Amino acid sequence: MANHKSTLRRIRSDKPKALNNKYYHKTMRNSLKEVRLEEDKATAEAAMPSLVAKIDKLAKRGTIHKNKAANLKSKLAKKIAAL
Repeated sequence: MANHKSTLRRIRSDKPKALNNKYYHKTMRNSLKEVRLEEDKATAEAAMPSLVAKIDKLAKRGTIHKNKAANLKSKLAKKIAAL
């Protein structure tokens, strides 16, 4: 167990932050999966802006790396263009 006051506070504050990050990351992954499995181009294009916003928000918060966010958006755009 940690001995420093600041470390104990950090441990306490990290738990809810990790839960929050896990929730938003999982939400983004579920949305991404729905769009990837979508067969209708119009529906996929309609869902794209909200998904891109979710990805950008995760990258801004540091939950995912900015390059991963860029790769996800790029692959998603390619997928939708190919429909």
